[in-house]
Amino acid sequence: MTITADGTTVNDAYALYGQSSSKASSSDTTASADRFLTMLVTQLQNQDPLNPMDNAQMTTQMAQINTVTQLEKVNESVQALGSHLLQMQALQAAAVVGHDVKLEGNSLDMSSGVGRGAVALTGSATSVTVEVLDANKQVVGTVNLGAQTAGLHNFEWKPGSNAASAAYTFRVSAMNGKTAVESSTLMIDRVQAVSTAGNALTLTLARNGTVPASSVVTYD
Repeated sequence: MTITADGTTVNDAYALYGQSSSKASSSDTTASADRFLTMLVTQLQNQDPLNPMDNAQMTTQMAQINTVTQLEKVNESVQALGSHLLQMQALQAAAVVGHDVKLEGNSLDMSSGVGRGAVALTGSATSVTVEVLDANKQVVGTVNLGAQTAGLHNFEWKPGSNAASAAYTFRVSAMNGKTAVESSTLMIDRVQAVSTAGNALTLTLARNGTVPASSVVTYD
């Protein structure tokens, strides 16, 4: 199932797969039981009349096939529950379609003509500086964020006379006095669609294509 920006569902193949998978599991369980009964009857027909299978042996074998059948039914229930949970996650995630998300990366979002990105700090810093790089890794701009607390911080960069459509990346330097503060870069992208194709929830982003929902650091 895929939910797009206009709210439409373009693929319900996952649900159909779940149904067919459930039917296949049920058929396998029945086939296993039939094979066991066939083998048991054959064993009884060919047993030694002077040393027949006692009731305890027969009961044990019947209990074994019953245990296997019950375990297969439990497995079917777990698979069905997992499918339902994934569908529920997709419906909840549909609320973020058309909204921005942050994920690890250093690519500037230039969709609005202004560069947008974010930095994550593990601790407070007295000085945070973002450097913008062009495709040749040359510094073409600087954003001084000043003192910042630990956590996520957005920033914007105006390219001036530079082409707003160019591919820019950025890096961050954070210092607390003379001590470096551990930091990381986050890129901003917009969710276009949510999908449950396969066994995981995925997001289709405007600039970075399809990514696992688990790769998103935060939703805006």
